[in-house]
Amino acid sequence: MQPVDFTTLCAIYADFRTSWLPARLEQVIQSDRTQLALALRTLDRRGWLRLSWHPQAAHLCLTSPPPKVPDTFTFSDQLRHQLKGLALVDVTPISPWERVLDFQFARRPGDPLTGHLYVEIMGKYSNVILTNAENLIITAAHQVSAQQSRLRPILTGQPYEPPPAMTGATPRLDESFERWRERISLIPNSLRRNLLAPYRGLSSALVRSLCARANLDPDTSTHQLSDADWQRLFESWQEWLKILENQTFQPGWTDTGYSVLGWDAHTPVADIQQLIDRYYRDRLNQQLFQQLRHQLSQKLSQTLKKLNTKRQTFLDKLQQSHDADQQRQQADLLMAHLQDWTPGLREITLADFETGDPITIPLDPEKNAVSNAQALYKRHQKLKRAKQAVQPLLSATEAEISYLQQVEAALDQLDRYQQPDDLSALEDIRDELVEQDYLASPQYRPQRSNNPDPFHHFQTPSGLDLLVGRNNRQNDQLSFRLANDYDLWFHTQEIPGSHVLLRVPPGSQPDAQDLQFAANIAAYYSRARDSDAAPVVYAQPKYVYKPKGAKPGMAIYKHETVLWGSPGQVEPLIDQKAGDKI
Repeated sequence: MQPVDFTTLCAIYADFRTSWLPARLEQVIQSDRTQLALALRTLDRRGWLRLSWHPQAAHLCLTSPPPKVPDTFTFSDQLRHQLKGLALVDVTPISPWERVLDFQFARRPGDPLTGHLYVEIMGKYSNVILTNAENLIITAAHQVSAQQSRLRPILTGQPYEPPPAMTGATPRLDESFERWRERISLIPNSLRRNLLAPYRGLSSALVRSLCARANLDPDTSTHQLSDADWQRLFESWQEWLKILENQTFQPGWTDTGYSVLGWDAHTPVADIQQLIDRYYRDRLNQQLFQQLRHQLSQKLSQTLKKLNTKRQTFLDKLQQSHDADQQRQQADLLMAHLQDWTPGLREITLADFETGDPITIPLDPEKNAVSNAQALYKRHQKLKRAKQAVQPLLSATEAEISYLQQVEAALDQLDRYQQPDDLSALEDIRDELVEQDYLASPQYRPQRSNNPDPFHHFQTPSGLDLLVGRNNRQNDQLSFRLANDYDLWFHTQEIPGSHVLLRVPPGSQPDAQDLQFAANIAAYYSRARDSDAAPVVYAQPKYVYKPKGAKPGMAIYKHETVLWGSPGQVEPLIDQKAGDKI
C-alpha cells in the first residue's frame, strides 16, 4: 500500500487550506479504531475531513459523510467535548519537511488559540493528539507509555513533544549540482538507496517517480550513471522542488497507485481529495475483504467437515438399524426350535420359515436358548428405536449441510474485491452466520452503510433487467420482497447458487433469448460455474415458497420449467463489467 509521503501531504493540506479555512467544527465521529471524521462548515459549504492513523494507510482527506450509527469510542467523545463548536483557524506543518500537521482551534477567527490537534502521518507510528493552548496533552489516539518509548512517551497531562528531528539534509533549490551529486554518489550503491539516505522528505514512491522522469532505473548503481544521466536526474529533482515551492500539484492515477506530481499518471484527476479518499478506502476495504473472506471460508470448511462426519455417523447407525428385522427373525426361529438347542452351543443353524434356506444364529454359550432369544428380541427393539431417533437427526443434519453449502456458494462468488458492495455482501454473510450461531458476535463491528440496491445487475438481449443476489439475505430480498407476479425466478436445480430475478414489465413476455440469458447467469452464479452446462429451473414468484422456520436463502418451488444454462457464455460479460468498474 502506498504511504502518504511528504510531497503528498503537502498537496493535501495545500488544497485543503484554499477552501476550508476558517471552518466551524460541528461534529466528530469515529468510524473505527483507526480513523475519525470531522464535520466542518464554512460560509459556503459543509464537508467531512477524515483523519486516519492506520499503521499501513495513515492519511487525511475530505470524504463522504460517515454512516449514521452509534459512536462508542472514548477518543472521539473527548474530541467532541473539547472541540465541538470551535473554529478551525489554521493548518500548518509543525516544522519544514515533517509529516506532522497542526490543526489550530479558537473560539472564533482572530481569538487566541484554545487547542491544537496534531495529526502525525508517520507509518506505523502515526497518531492524532489533542492538546490545550499550553500544549499539554488532553487525549491521543495512541497513548505511549514510558516503558514503550523512553524517547517520546505520549501521555495525558504531559507536554506535547514533536517527533525526533530527521538527520538528513534539507532539499534546496539553490543547492549546486556538484554538491547534490556528491551527496548521492558518495558511496556506490543503487540509485534508489542513495536518493533516500542523504535527504529528508523522500519516499520510495517519489524516488521511483524521479527516476522515471529522468528515464532511469532506480536499481541502477550510481557509479554506472553517465554525466547525461546525472543531469537529467538533477533536472527532475529541481522540478520536484519547484512543484513543492509553487504548490502546482497534478494528482492522477498511476499503474501502481497514485501521484501528485503528474509525471507518470495515466489518468489525471481534478480533485486530490477524491483521489486520496478513493485510494485508501479501496485499499482498506480490500484488506478487510481478504481477512473476512479467509475467516468465513475457514469457518465454513471446518463446520461442513464436522457435519459431514456427523452425517456419516447417522448413516452408519441407520445401516445397523436395517438389521433389526433380521434380529427378530432369528429370535423367532430360535424360539420355534428350542428342542434343537443343547448346552454350550456357540451357534445354531436353522431353516428359514419362508425359503427354507439355512440361517446361522450366533449364541452365547453361557445362556440357554430362551435367554439368547430374549437378547435378540431386545437388540431388535433397540435397533428399531435407534432408527426412529436417528432419522430426524439425519434429516436436520442434511438440511444444515445444504444451507451451509448455499452460503459457501455465495462466498465462492465473492472471490476478489472490486467495489464497496463486495465488502458489504461479505459482511452480510458474516452477520447471517452470527445470527445463525455459527460465528460469535464480534465485540467491535465496523460501521456500515445500507445500500438499498446491492444486487448484481444485467440486461437481457431484449433490454429486460436481471437481478442476482450476492448472499442469502439478498436472495430472500429478491425472491420474497422484490419479486412481483410478472417477474420470473431462476435457480440452478439442486445445486447451491444465487437467486436470479428477471424483471418483466406488465403486459410483456420474455423471449427465448431472454430466458436462456437468465439461465446462463443463474448457472454462472452457482456451484456449477466451472461446468459446461447446468440445469436451471424458472418459475413465477408466486410458486416459490420459504418453508416455515427455514434458514435464509432456502426456498422450495413448483410448476417450474427446466432450461440448461451455459456459464461459460457469461464469463466475457463479467470480465467486461469488471473492466468498466476499474
